[in-house]
Amino acid sequence: MVAGAAAVSRRSGPQRAARREETVLNGAEGIVRTLLAGGVDHCFTNPGTSEMYFVQALDSIPEMRCILCLQENVATGAADGYGRMADRPAATLLHLGPGLANGWSNLHNAARAFSPIVNLIGEHATYHRTFDAPLHSDIAGLAERVSRWVRSSDSVESVCRDAAEAIAAARAAPGGVATQIVPLDVSWSEGATPVDAASPLSAPAPSADAVERAAEAIRSGGPTLLLLTGAALRAGPLETAARIAASHPCVEIMAQTSNGRIERGAGRAPVERIPYPVAPALARLERFRNAILVGAKDPVAFFAYPGRPSRLLPAEAQVHRLAEIGDDLPAALSALADALAAQAPAVLAPAEPPPAAHGPLTAETLASLLAEGLPADAVVVEESVSVGRGFFAATETAAPHDWLQVTGGAIGNGPPMAVGAAMACPGRRVICLEGDGSALYTHQALWTMAREGLDVTTVVLNNGGYAILHGEFRALAGEAAGPRASRIMDVREPAIDWPSLAAGFGVPATRAADADAFRAAFARANATPGPHLIEAVVSGG
Repeated sequence: MVAGAAAVSRRSGPQRAARREETVLNGAEGIVRTLLAGGVDHCFTNPGTSEMYFVQALDSIPEMRCILCLQENVATGAADGYGRMADRPAATLLHLGPGLANGWSNLHNAARAFSPIVNLIGEHATYHRTFDAPLHSDIAGLAERVSRWVRSSDSVESVCRDAAEAIAAARAAPGGVATQIVPLDVSWSEGATPVDAASPLSAPAPSADAVERAAEAIRSGGPTLLLLTGAALRAGPLETAARIAASHPCVEIMAQTSNGRIERGAGRAPVERIPYPVAPALARLERFRNAILVGAKDPVAFFAYPGRPSRLLPAEAQVHRLAEIGDDLPAALSALADALAAQAPAVLAPAEPPPAAHGPLTAETLASLLAEGLPADAVVVEESVSVGRGFFAATETAAPHDWLQVTGGAIGNGPPMAVGAAMACPGRRVICLEGDGSALYTHQALWTMAREGLDVTTVVLNNGGYAILHGEFRALAGEAAGPRASRIMDVREPAIDWPSLAAGFGVPATRAADADAFRAAFARANATPGPHLIEAVVSGG
């Protein structure tokens, strides 16, 4: 470990009299080599001074694909989308505590989605930290709330071993954020030795007792909710759950309100999500007397509301946990199906075109148009908030696709997640359904889409404001917002010109205000390589 400035001049790049041997690696190069050995070959970054040795390493280690993002929350959100679709981690590379703080909200979403991410953060040199320079902060404290593993690598001898442990921690079921903090002098110090990451342990199988308790609840014949999340929402496990429901009519399958990824569409078992608003959620769940949780949580409201309960299941409902989120959820469902001798064929969604939509764009016509025009094998990234509440049900019989959504409630995840999903799935079209208010948080992602030539169609649903806030205002205050309060919840003064904004970032864009214009623009965008943005002007917003 370098102890002072004199050592810096002896060992850093600009002061070396001759280029060192290629087999001698500095800390940054050792981390990159360790990441590649562990299957981590994408890095989303917005680097600064403390990360320059990582940037230098890219010239000598071209196998690492490093993607520049114009804001750290784009980098972290992209890593989230990549992890959800690739089922393996990407890395992020952030600049000190403020860089972590900028990217924190999408790390929060990633943690809630159990997305595997190796979150690298550059830090001041070990000897410089004591001087309390302007960018000094408690990086570990910030990281702990969104990470399952945090470590500061304070020596070049440990830095690669720590990187290998970070990879293993990120990949361990059910997945998560592993944060490695790397001081600048560790990055430039020579003597790093790459380390292979340990293979992830298999997810635990369900206990026989848990399977039997769940089976007994179903055999009792009372209305039973089979509540799924995580890997249980892939096509195979969903079909297993649907076989259980087909064999036992007392069972309904549902998904949590927020989930990292759902495989759905024609030919797959349909699954309904618990509604976001409290009143419809309570009404939908009131009939159940048993709830079997498959990785899911006992459902609760996003917020507290006057006179409304926080817990959404009826007080008398008996809750049975079949499996924790880190367990082997597909195996748990298979074991339950075997215990119940569930042999009835699963009911699968038909390929059923929606009624043709015409006229002004509304939430309803947009839902129909999306179902009609969704490309086969698309990845849908949905952050459409209030306008898009009907999109999920409407696309149940659309072409087969994956559905990603915001999991932690921190908005601004959609466009970055679309970047990561497109990087993980070349050849598949990514459809980003984005509220106009949410899009403003991370619109810089459009630039990365253009720079990387990503096949992303971004649909900005322009209703002129934060419509969800108007709904929340009514739910809490019991009345509509007055003129002064309303002005805090709209973006009409001045109106945002989304086609011009997109063009400024290098993304071709179109505006559509009626069904026929949107249908044509959506088809054209999805058939053209590279990114495109459609501003959908929604009536009644």
